[in-house]
Amino acid sequence: MILPGATLGVLGGGQLGRLFTMAAHSMGYRVVVLDPDPHSPAGLIADQHIQSAYSDHAALQMMADECSAITTEFENVPAEALHYLEQRCLVRPDARSLAVAQDRIREKTYVSHCGLNTAAFFAVYEASDIEENIHTLSPPMLLKTASMGYDGKGQIRVSNLQEAIEAFEELGKQPCVLEEMVDLECEISVLLARSVTGEAAVYPVGENLHINGILDTTIVPARLDPVVLDGAVDMAAELAEKLDYVGMLAVEFFFTRQGDLLINEIAPRPHNSGHYTLDATVTSQFEQQVRTLCGLPPGDTMLLSPVVMVNILGDIWGSEPPPWEKLLKRPRCKLHLYGKHEARPGRKMGHFNCLSSDLESALQLAETVRHDIAPGK
Repeated sequence: MILPGATLGVLGGGQLGRLFTMAAHSMGYRVVVLDPDPHSPAGLIADQHIQSAYSDHAALQMMADECSAITTEFENVPAEALHYLEQRCLVRPDARSLAVAQDRIREKTYVSHCGLNTAAFFAVYEASDIEENIHTLSPPMLLKTASMGYDGKGQIRVSNLQEAIEAFEELGKQPCVLEEMVDLECEISVLLARSVTGEAAVYPVGENLHINGILDTTIVPARLDPVVLDGAVDMAAELAEKLDYVGMLAVEFFFTRQGDLLINEIAPRPHNSGHYTLDATVTSQFEQQVRTLCGLPPGDTMLLSPVVMVNILGDIWGSEPPPWEKLLKRPRCKLHLYGKHEARPGRKMGHFNCLSSDLESALQLAETVRHDIAPGK
């Protein structure tokens, strides 16, 4: 076990790294952040901010020398950087798990090889792949870049061969997946923490609502049949076991109107849909990230209260910050801002959690607060 007083490292200085740093500090650890951005939210509060590229060997060596263990806040860290660190320091989750999650082709292929369901898809490396395989899918379809896509970016809806080829060219002819769009009932996510000994602690399943491809709201507990939720938990746990995963893992699911559960994406880290855990569970997902990194058993994931999490995007900023006093006057509403230097449309600036004794009241509170801080948005 790596105990308080030790130094932990995190690759990436965004909001997830910031919340990890806050959790680690509260438990008595020091934190070193590697991020090239001088204004990175995590770097601003870390004990040490190494402002350098992820490919800089001198910076990586400095992290390895300083830290007892290193984790990441996002999956798109260059593979070479992870391999360099793994030879010199404890890294969790490992490079293999990150490699699966950072490429949609590898991710969907791995999930399928595990015997778990995904939407129908095929890999696209050349336009000829589309011509040869598009007959296996039913429109409408989504063409998605294999890497670096997030929050709805890097994907184009298509309905026929010509549109698919044009979309492939628009995306720069980089590797993609073409997948069948599903008849969606809702989207849910399962978050779990898995220790080095294989002990897993699973959070209550969240129901996710998106706007323009960006997560807007997470509702917990999810409003689905318990049999469906148990099925999602079982699939996520099986995937974590087959990966021999250590750390926080999020698995996003489509639940179709036909009653099918399909794995959409995996995230080898804390997840936006798990931000409700900061206020509504015994142990937050960020404390779990610290615990699993340090070889400690996972904390309790019991839900203390029904909760609705709402993302705050830069769209609601005008010439002045939003009227936070209207949110803060409500005792069951908890504000979390990420310390970002500049508000921009579509940029995640923070979130708030609304807690209540019943889910309907929490939903009503969330909508009231949303209108209070961003009327007309």
